Amino acid sequence: MKPICVPCQRFFRIKKTGYCFIEGMPKEGKALPGTQEPEKWQPYKLWGGDLWECQGCGTKIISGIPREPLAEHYEKDFDEKVQLYGGDKLQINDC
Repeated sequence: MKPICVPCQRFFRIKKTGYCFIEGMPKEGKALPGTQEPEKWQPYKLWGGDLWECQGCGTKIISGIPREPLAEHYEKDFDEKVQLYGGDKLQINDC
């Protein structure tokens, strides 16, 4: 079954399969999550999933994320994979 937008009482619609994004990690110590202190975060892992959108309110979600990342920051070709898969469009800053 498709994800459901509770406030709109509608199904989400698939916007893009294979949508890649970065999982961030704090640079040093603690950093506030999300968009509160983006300068205190750095790329950690590259992930892929499916981007869904509610056609009522426009909320977007990502689901269908596998157990293993596509790449991790310590790998030699991490930056190349980020560019190749387009993962530089979104970074999730949360632990």
